[in-house]
Amino acid sequence: MEVHGLLRNGTLRLYLSGELDECSAAKARRECDNLIDVNVQADRIVINLEGVRFMDSTGIGFLIGRYKKARRLNIPVLIEKPDFAADKILNISGIYSLIPKTE
Repeated sequence: MEVHGLLRNGTLRLYLSGELDECSAAKARRECDNLIDVNVQADRIVINLEGVRFMDSTGIGFLIGRYKKARRLNIPVLIEKPDFAADKILNISGIYSLIPKTE
């Protein structure tokens, strides 16, 4: 799992690529939390899942954790570009009621 962040025009985009599962979630969590911590001035956070090839229920927990962290900082979070399989998992889980998907 690789994580890259980019702050532009008040939006912190977190780009994830690879597999988001039990083996990779801890590293991704640390890296995303660090990016959020150094960019607390962001108006919103967009988690880009375009590069995520596989995600299981650990990925849902990962997303909820980043949502809770951002909520404590009063920063809204959005999910961007999940692939078909991830989108299906996210729909079934109901996560879009907490973290909306960008169109």
